[in-house]
Amino acid sequence: MNSTQDLVTDQQSAGLLSPDLAPIPTAGRTWTTANYAALWISMSLCIPTYMLASSLIEGGMNWWQALLTIFLGNTVVLVPMLLNGHAGAKYGIPFPVFARASFGVRGANVPALLRAIIACGWFGIQTWIGGYALYQMAVLWWPGLATLPAVFPAAWGLATGPAVTFVLFWALNMYVVYLGVESIRKLLVFKAFFLPIAAVALLWWAILAGNGLGPILAQPAKFASSAEFWAFFFPSLTGMVGFWATLSLNIPDFTRYATSQRAQVLGQAIGLPTSMTLFSFVGVVVTSATLVIYGQTIWDPVVLAGKFESRLLVSVAMLAVALSTLATNIAANIVSPANDFANLNPARISFKTGGYITGIIGLLIFPWKLIADPSGYIFTWLVGYSALLGPIGGIMIADYYLLRHQQLDVPDLYRHQGRYTYHNGVNYQAMLALGLGILPNIPGFLQAVGALPAGSVWPWLAGIYSYAWFVGFLLSGGLYVLLMRAQHRSAPASSRASVKAV
Repeated sequence: MNSTQDLVTDQQSAGLLSPDLAPIPTAGRTWTTANYAALWISMSLCIPTYMLASSLIEGGMNWWQALLTIFLGNTVVLVPMLLNGHAGAKYGIPFPVFARASFGVRGANVPALLRAIIACGWFGIQTWIGGYALYQMAVLWWPGLATLPAVFPAAWGLATGPAVTFVLFWALNMYVVYLGVESIRKLLVFKAFFLPIAAVALLWWAILAGNGLGPILAQPAKFASSAEFWAFFFPSLTGMVGFWATLSLNIPDFTRYATSQRAQVLGQAIGLPTSMTLFSFVGVVVTSATLVIYGQTIWDPVVLAGKFESRLLVSVAMLAVALSTLATNIAANIVSPANDFANLNPARISFKTGGYITGIIGLLIFPWKLIADPSGYIFTWLVGYSALLGPIGGIMIADYYLLRHQQLDVPDLYRHQGRYTYHNGVNYQAMLALGLGILPNIPGFLQAVGALPAGSVWPWLAGIYSYAWFVGFLLSGGLYVLLMRAQHRSAPASSRASVKAV
């Protein structure tokens, strides 16, 4: 079985293969270094990146502390990004298929679903941002939108006016899914031109209104002691890593189109840390300027833009934010989870169906609560889901590099009976390592979200949560190697072929 056509006709591949999951042939791999650099520039230029930087300022950092934290976090996450991207570029396979090597042909559904649900959360967040931008525009022309009677329970924290525009914008996203991803190309081009211009314009406004960069960058850190700074820095660094932890797993979905390993490595190394840091600088400066201009820090750029006096200017800005957010949402938060859901049952779940599932979960996750304040954005959302994704990354990288030495049997990745079958399609060593890698972070997470009262968890145990991604990555990766080698040593010689490195 040496070709995609062989895979399609092989009965052993039933339920494991679809056109979306099949390996990309060499002739179809056309992405160059410039394509990957442009991908990261495009993905970095989004409202959540701005809010990432501004949340650090709101949390107490000064401008250079915030930028250094963002740069360090993105440099760290670049490493697993490149390591996982190698398999995509070498074999042309997407993330759900790559995960089968370590988790099993059926067990791979677990990491795929965990990653997909988190992408659904990001989809919801982006949709809320776009919908709220439309609300900021609409309420200028129809003030009554702000005084609509409440229809949702108070515990939801959702006003009727913003809910209306949120649902409308969500429906627009679903319509684009119905039309197909190709329909978003023009919006991506629009975004590529608009957001850099808008960022420079906002930066220019902040410098003029804040009486120059001097007073803005002179804003001191708000920490009373170095201990207080470090207590904020480490979970913030984990949050910065967590920001792209989803893409560090499913980057094979993109690198499978690479013309070479050099193209994906160089393009990502150029595009990711630099574009994130540069665009974050805008968020840092503008958020610092709001303290000078308004006497309070405003970390949400959509809320800030709503304070401008010109109704026409606000309307144009909010409409442009909504359109660029739509483009980002489809490209970054629909493609990958749609593939992950399709992996559950390739014969029945198409890309479009996977997109609709993403949209529904994105609604149910209450995205407006996830970004209601900077603390929740970093400590609950970013750090919280990094506790799930770090262990998955550690297992996949340890399997590919330490056990298999970058060698995969691609046809067997699509076979029910092959070297990646393990036990009925599930590698229980990977599942155990995943669970043990997540476990130490659970007490700290429960305390962070208020499910456990403050002080009810041993301080050292709660402190582990500040390093959630790092702890999970190293612990699960190390345990996985030990468990797999122990199984290999104890297995009968006749069956070792199924557990040893390829």
